[in-house]
Amino acid sequence: MPNLIAYAQAKEEFTIAQKVGQLFMPAAFINDTETEIRQLEKQIRDCHVGGLCFFHSRASAATNFEGKKKVVYNEESFTTLKKLIARYQKTAKYPLLIGIDAEWGLAMRIENAPQYPFAITLGALQGHDDLIFEVGKNIAKDCKAAGIHWNLSPVVDINNNPDNPVIGYRSFGEDKDTVYKKAFSYIKGTQSEGLLTSIKHFPGHGDTATDSHLGLPLIEKSKKELWDNELYPFRKLMGEEIEAVMVGHLSVPALANGNTVSSSISKDIIKGLLRDEMGFKGVVISDALNMHAVAKAYPVKGELEWLAFDAGNDILCFAEHVDEGIKTILKNAQKDAIEASFERIWRLKEKTIRNEITTGEELIDPTALNTKIAAASLTLFAEGKQNDRAFVPEHFMGVSVGKDGQNHFFEELSKTLKFEYVSTQRTSIKDIKARLPNKDTLLLALFPPKVKPQNNFDFLSAELDFITEMISTKNTILYLFGNPYVLQLLPIAKVNKIVIVYQDFKVFQENAAQHFLGNANAPGKLSVTLKQN
Repeated sequence: MPNLIAYAQAKEEFTIAQKVGQLFMPAAFINDTETEIRQLEKQIRDCHVGGLCFFHSRASAATNFEGKKKVVYNEESFTTLKKLIARYQKTAKYPLLIGIDAEWGLAMRIENAPQYPFAITLGALQGHDDLIFEVGKNIAKDCKAAGIHWNLSPVVDINNNPDNPVIGYRSFGEDKDTVYKKAFSYIKGTQSEGLLTSIKHFPGHGDTATDSHLGLPLIEKSKKELWDNELYPFRKLMGEEIEAVMVGHLSVPALANGNTVSSSISKDIIKGLLRDEMGFKGVVISDALNMHAVAKAYPVKGELEWLAFDAGNDILCFAEHVDEGIKTILKNAQKDAIEASFERIWRLKEKTIRNEITTGEELIDPTALNTKIAAASLTLFAEGKQNDRAFVPEHFMGVSVGKDGQNHFFEELSKTLKFEYVSTQRTSIKDIKARLPNKDTLLLALFPPKVKPQNNFDFLSAELDFITEMISTKNTILYLFGNPYVLQLLPIAKVNKIVIVYQDFKVFQENAAQHFLGNANAPGKLSVTLKQN
């Protein structure tokens, strides 16, 4: 990055077309082919785009991933990311603003990178805002090590719909103050390292049952309801030096004079509500414009990009038709509108210069911080009349259901207790059932194969039937190492005790084992309400 004086001089060189180019933040993919990399380099040179938003691969981008395209994993993703950022920056005449979604760390997008707990896990913390601050700080350090300026997080949606297919575990919870306070701590931790943030998904994606990657959610609430609840974290955080707001693809008629158009292309919602009524002065960035909620409705190349800009977005994220978008905006836009967005973007870039990124640092080891969060978030969700200390080794069996992997939970327990344990990944359900008749009590460990709720978290029907049968016929204690919404699939009223561990990290499993042994507390509290099956 150049110094501030050189940067100020560069600003004076821009033509109006180049200023429009600065509005665009196309996607960059870590696992692109050399041909695809060169195509993006050409776009950077020819269109003078302002930045790039990095994703793992074209197949893993959400709109494609739901189509079950094969994802090729790259063990060297972090190294590849650093090299690509350096290469693209070298290609650009004017420095690029590099963004990424790293809500729970770079692991959200790349392999072999530090991962921190999901927002729903942090939502279970009672106090401990210092730990959330450290999460934001550590993630920012990792982003800086790669050459990234902008973590497009946190999510400040209030997750008040248990059927939400896309926010869920990404939200701090269903209480507006909880969401605001925890997001504030995360943001301050991020900013302490000079990294930019963006609160999302305005005006609130929490109360939806549609994934906006795939369709346009409709929120039929009054403006007062939305103002008092969904908009509350946004309103509070806008007074805290927030750099940017990301606008989601949501149909919210009450905020758009009855119009059902997506909020991301609604003048009423962006220029009217966000800018004029709420007084936001920072950068407005669109959610990814390739998402089916809007992309499918506007097949003419450049039309969606123009509508998004005209509605009030300064940065057009994941715009797929950059060249056509620039031409359409130049044809239709008022020069003053272009200048205003360019100035906001330039101020954001100047902020990154003051906090210049130096790549090459080591990634932060998350173990110590995750260990503290594991102990503070563990949640006793339900407890029956029977007592787990009545477990008798000869009648007690451990059963693990879900994704394969080392079972640190049972291994840690086996250091103290002698008991038999099995996994559905290594032993058939039929064979496990044959060993159950003499076992009165089960310790059931659930490891959901997927954190998203689609396809029942990828649990097989046979596995869910088996879990239900065990819960219904045995004295069962259940430890859940994953998304709490899994419990909505089960007859949980029949379970003796349910402990939500949230994550399957080794330190979370080990802490859960100590809890079972009576050596650790469960001070956490679930931050959402589950539907009872």
